[in-house]
Amino acid sequence: MQITVRDNNVEQALRALKKKLQREGVYREMKLRRHYEKPSEKRARDKAAAVRRARKMDRKRAERDGIKV
Repeated sequence: MQITVRDNNVEQALRALKKKLQREGVYREMKLRRHYEKPSEKRARDKAAAVRRARKMDRKRAERDGIKV
């Protein structure tokens, strides 16, 4: 990952770097790796995320088809 500093504007470059790191999911990864997570906890977290994604997809599909839920 590379950020260029233009006109000696370090603040703007830092903002761009933070935005890129956020988009790549580096902050989320750091937060998850801060402490050990048991495999059962990881499975439960992954399953909950899958359920959230499925519900969101169902809502979007229903909205697109014009069905009220």
